Amino acid sequence: MAERLQKVLARAGLGSRREIEDWIRAGRITVNDQPASLGVSVGESDLIRVDGRAVSLASSAVEAPRTLIYHKPAGELTTRKDEAGRPTVFDSLPRIRNARWITIGRLDYNTSGLLLVTTDGELAHRLMHPSWEIEREYAVRILGKVEDQVIQRLLEGIMLDDGMASFSSIIEAGGQGANHWYHVIVREGRNREVRRLWESQGVQVSRLIRIRYGPVRLPSEVRAGRFRDLEKKDLEALYSAVKLPVPRPAPSRRTPARRGTAARRAPRRAR
Repeated sequence: MAERLQKVLARAGLGSRREIEDWIRAGRITVNDQPASLGVSVGESDLIRVDGRAVSLASSAVEAPRTLIYHKPAGELTTRKDEAGRPTVFDSLPRIRNARWITIGRLDYNTSGLLLVTTDGELAHRLMHPSWEIEREYAVRILGKVEDQVIQRLLEGIMLDDGMASFSSIIEAGGQGANHWYHVIVREGRNREVRRLWESQGVQVSRLIRIRYGPVRLPSEVRAGRFRDLEKKDLEALYSAVKLPVPRPAPSRRTPARRGTAARRAPRRAR
């Protein structure tokens, strides 16, 4: 059965649908030795090449997708490479064959917390697409207590430079001294949206941590710089949230955890 090229390659783990659409526009993909177009559909008999290298859809289908929880520390980028040589989250992720890691949304350089990473491009595409309105929850530390009028404005909506934005929920979460914590929820993945909303009201964010993405929360035992395969119940909830069938697990990819070990440490970077 023929399907859209970008959907097939995303499901095979080559990238998110958005990335693959950019590759098509850039002329990096051919189908049967002809430049691919955005509307083309392909099947198993078609010869697909990315940057001149053949893609085997049959072998890709054998490998079950894999999804990780990664606790991103502040000071890492979510881009694949940085011209300035700064560390990226991809430096810390395990190596895989016949697929590539796709981050489900981004966290900026100074933001820490939950980052979901997958080899399933279709899952990533749906979880990031605004039409699914997947909740992202953050813990925010600010200096001083926010007035009720400011909270109300942030809930009703603020005009930012890229359009109206608002928090779906703001809950005070305590604090010590002059520092106050709030838990906020947004349903979009706009660049620096949480910080920009607070800053539009003259409130400076001193710390920002993502603690939930959709149905998945950041486990307390997964410390900064460590990752863990998503547990079955969380994996099922994540796929269910965007109405996708849950893929069968790949036993050969999993390593039995030692007693008392909750997450694997990211590999050390070369110095």
